[in-house]
Parts: sequence; C-alpha cells; structure tokens
Amino acid sequence: MISSARSTVAGVVALALLLAAALTGPLATNATAQDTPEEPVWTSTYIDTVDGESLFVDVLHPANLPPEAGPRPVMLVVSPYLGDEAGQDWTRRFSDFYFGAYGGEGIFANGWSVVQVHTRGTSGSTGCLDILGPGEQTDIVTGVEWVNDQPWADGVAMYGKSYDANTGAAALANRPAGLDAVIAQAIGPDRYRATHNDRVRLAQSLLYPSVTYGLGAEANFSTGSDTTYIANSAAHSADCQAHFVDHYRDDETLPFWTVRDFPDRAAGAQIPTFITAGYLDNATNIGGGALDLFNALEGPKHLWIGWWEHKRGNDTNQPDSRTACDTYNPDPECESAIGRDDWFAATTAFLERHVRGTSLADIADDPRMTYPDYTVAAQTSDGTWRAEESLPAADTVRTEMALRSGTYTDDGQGRGSNGFAGAGGLVTIGSANAPGIWTFSDPLAESVHIAGIPVATLFLDPDLPRTNVVVNIYDVDPTGNAVMVNRGAGMIDAAGEEVIRMWPTDWVFAPGHRIGVRVMDANTENYVHVPTFGDVVMRSGRVDLPVLPAGRATTPTDGTTNGALEAHKRTAGFNVSAELAEATAPLLR
Repeated sequence: MISSARSTVAGVVALALLLAAALTGPLATNATAQDTPEEPVWTSTYIDTVDGESLFVDVLHPANLPPEAGPRPVMLVVSPYLGDEAGQDWTRRFSDFYFGAYGGEGIFANGWSVVQVHTRGTSGSTGCLDILGPGEQTDIVTGVEWVNDQPWADGVAMYGKSYDANTGAAALANRPAGLDAVIAQAIGPDRYRATHNDRVRLAQSLLYPSVTYGLGAEANFSTGSDTTYIANSAAHSADCQAHFVDHYRDDETLPFWTVRDFPDRAAGAQIPTFITAGYLDNATNIGGGALDLFNALEGPKHLWIGWWEHKRGNDTNQPDSRTACDTYNPDPECESAIGRDDWFAATTAFLERHVRGTSLADIADDPRMTYPDYTVAAQTSDGTWRAEESLPAADTVRTEMALRSGTYTDDGQGRGSNGFAGAGGLVTIGSANAPGIWTFSDPLAESVHIAGIPVATLFLDPDLPRTNVVVNIYDVDPTGNAVMVNRGAGMIDAAGEEVIRMWPTDWVFAPGHRIGVRVMDANTENYVHVPTFGDVVMRSGRVDLPVLPAGRATTPTDGTTNGALEAHKRTAGFNVSAELAEATAPLLR
C-alpha cells in the first residue's frame, strides 16, 4: 500500500436531480454468461460512526480470494445512490467498472475487493441525508478508516460519478487515514458554486435536496430484509428536511456552504486523484469548482476535461450506453460519449501505480493498462485533444476585450442560447434574441484559442438592489450565427464595479469569425432569476480572456470529437446579424 498524507471528508456537489433516477438503478447488461466474469461473494454488515449513526455496507470479495486469503486493494464507493435492494443483494451501480476494467477481466479477477457504504439517511443506514455536509463527511471518513483497519485490506481507492464523485472530493478535503487514491467523474466539488453564481440560482438547485434526495431517502423502506435494516430504514423521518433550510439561502459565507467548499479545504492534499469534467454537463456544472479542485491538489493528479455531458469516462453514444454498449465486450460500433476509449486502460494503470505501488515499467509491459503521460488531457471545440501540464496553461496570455456601454431591463426574459444548457437546463422562457448590450470583435485575422476561465469586469448602475446580470461569450460566424461558448452570472445591489468569474471553457474561434459578448439580465435556459423589472445602465466594461499563443506547439493525445459537442455546434446558434449592424467593433489588446 502506498502511504501519503490522508484526508477526512467533507462534501460538495451539484447533483443532477432529474438524472438521479437513471443513475441509481441496478446496471443492466447484455453480456452472455460465458462473457461475464465470476460474481464476487457478497455479504453485508453495519458500521457505527462516531456521532452515533449506523451505516449499511456491502462487502464484495473475489470468489477465489476470501478475506482469510490475505490483504488486497479495495475499491470504496460512498454514496446515497446504492439503492434499496431489500438487503438481499448488492447494488450494481459501477458494475461497468468492476467487470470492465483490466481489459475486461474485471477488478475482482485482478484481486480487488469492493466496499459500498450507504450514506446516512438512505437504504439501511440510520440518520438524515445532509447533502455532503458534516454528517456525510463523517460517513466518508468512517468508511475509509473502517476499510483501512480490516486485515484483508491493503490500500483504499474511492470511485464515483456525480454525487459519489463528490464524496471523493470530500475525502480529499478531510484526508482520512488509509485513503490512497480518488477517481471522481462529473464532479462539482464546491457546493455553493454548484448551485449558485453569485446569489443567482441554477435551475436544478430548486428541485433538490428535499425533492430529489431527502424525500426519496425517507421513503426508502424495506420489509424484505433483516431486522436491523428494517429498523434503520424506518428511522428516516420528515424531520430530516430541517437540514436543508440553508440550502436555499444565497449567502456563500454561511458555515453551511463553507464546510462544503472542497476545493478550498482540499488545498495542498497529496492524495493521487483522477478527475473528469464536461463543459456541457447539465447536472454538475463546470462552474462548480472541478478545475479549482484539480488545481488545489498537490499530489499526483490527472484531469480529463472537454465538451461532453453528464457522462462516465467509459460511456458511449447509445441511449442507455451501459446497457447497449458498455458490456464486458463492447460493441465496436459504439462510439465514446466523450471522445476517448481508454478510460479503463488509464484508470486501472492509475490505480495500480498509486494503490498497489506497481512500477511504471511493469505497467508499461501490461497491454491492459496505459499510464497517462500527461497531467491534463483537454478537448477543445474542434474535437481534438492535447496534453497540458496545467490548465490554464503556463503560457496563457490574458487578453482584454473592451465592452460597449448601454442599458438593459431586468425582466427575466433573456435567454442565452438555444443550447448549452449546462447545469439545470430544464425550463426555458424568453428568447435567445432578447435585448442586451452586444459587443463584437472585428473579424479575426487568425484563429484565437481561449482556454481557461474568462473574467468580466462591469461598471453598472442599477435601479434596484438584487438586480440580475449575465455575461455570455459567443462564436459568431460570417453569416451572423452565434454559438455560446461561455457564461457567467451575478447580482448587483448598487452602482459600482461587478466582477464575474465565468465558467471554464476551451474554444477555438476560426479566422473570419468574431468574438461576441452580450451583457443582459437572464439566461433562463440555465438559471432561475427573480427579476426586479428595473433598468441597468452599463457605463463601461471589459472581458479578460485566457488566450493561448498563436502557433504554440502542442502535444496531441488520443481522442476525437463526440456527439454532444457536434450537436451543440449544430443546434445552439441563433442569428445576430441585426445586432452586428449596430454594435461597434473594439479591438482585442
């Protein structure tokens, strides 16, 4: 087992509410019996937390490696998504990884055990689900340290997507004893920014926690399981809803939010970590801190970031990819949903190196594994992938674009895009051509590649406090078709400067295209705005763009475009020819 600085746990995540049901169910497969690796031996148990809760736990050992056979590495999932199997079987949330890794041999066949800890307030665990708060952080620490104390355990790695990726982020923040590695997909590790942009709420945040998680957990009851399971699940109560009051308060300085700010609390952590994040993720928004968490870590780390939705690293383009494609022997006709097909090769090599301590030379000799030779694998808007040592890259040049002055009305009718829903893209009102203050660059003489986090600085004079403002960046082609490539939102109380840190992006503007920036009141495809119906005067402004130098040398990595990116470029645009005729063209400088 590799030793390193360990963490306790804290939580974060902006989880996809409407997608939650699809993520929680047992995993179907069309693999034939002869293709399916041998099932593990499943048992269940209960472990106690220091604050008095009892957690239901699945323990899965390889059929040929019982616990008395000696130490082995352990994959740990800590999650509310492990469901109610009536205490009769283990929930197969990550069967695709358990059985698809190591070239399809599976982790059980390669000597790993798996532990699944059901968070408090769910399944057969007592207590109240508290959305990655102090209670669940205790559950995570308890789970890691319990596994680490078992005589059959030699190394612990956490694995997850979405909510249970954020339990991994919480572990990084709290450094529990025994944690050797974290793999976190579709992550949103700053709970406040996963639900708000400067007091402006993301749409999906109104649908949970109480509706999507809390009430579902309280209804989780089984009469077909052991008496402890029945008693624990019966203890879930409507009293749990009191935990969620602060979730609807927009003051980011509240302890409720600061304890769930994992990028801040994980700063300096040495635990090896592998993160994925999608710019089009409509459940866990890219502005929720994934890049900040990655940059805060100081141990071995890898990031896949690009233009995809709420996907696992091995998902494909089928409607139910884990049923139709991601079997133990995937159909070669299936295409990766993110544009890479080396998820298993990269992550199993990562685990071998940092949990088992396998040498890089031995990994290189194993055809099932490929250790990443990059820190960041970044996909840009043309579908190509490149390796970076950091993001933003060290040679990034901050380039300012001046913005025109003007006036807009905060009436809640603005719509930023016909696509690019991002987190919470559920209900849309208004028009993509709603009034706003447009600024366009001159047609570009050469391509411009922005990669990183743009920052908008505006000097605004609102009629009323709590007035909404959004800033959107567009790629405008010579016909006037505008495709949104980035966004940010804020709220203003009085005349003065407003700084909006926008979302990470990676986009190439082709020669002849223009960079368009629009300042207005609302992006109804993404946020729930409460309009003031007052007017706002913008006296001046600028956008600071992270631009990669023209002609820079890059190191390509394997990968292609994907369906979500191509669909966004094809369907998200709208025509701004009329606005082009009105707006003056400032220079980039």
